[in-house]
Amino acid sequence: MEQKTAIEAFAALAQETRLGVFRLLVQAGPDGLTAGDIAAHIGVPASTLSHHLGILERAGLLRSWRVQRQIYYATDYEGTRRLLAFLMEDCCRGLPELCGTALSDLVACCPKPTVDA
Repeated sequence: MEQKTAIEAFAALAQETRLGVFRLLVQAGPDGLTAGDIAAHIGVPASTLSHHLGILERAGLLRSWRVQRQIYYATDYEGTRRLLAFLMEDCCRGLPELCGTALSDLVACCPKPTVDA
């Protein structure tokens, strides 16, 4: 991951509503939630939420798909993995074995991507 891409992802997360949405969707898992469910959980109007979801998606942290009239959002686990790997790539002077299980635990935290509905 390039530094510019990482900065964009961190900037997307550096806002209370977006961080809350991201954490909610991490908890929801790969099946995600509808935009309406996210709005209800977070407590923001749909138009405001749409803006925040767009920022997170463009930053590579969320993915979306349509099922009939509903738009679902879920964590983009591959994008999240890349961001975590960027943070940890020089862990312990470039010797990841010195970090113990920290790096492998971070990589293992995210489920493998599934086929979109």
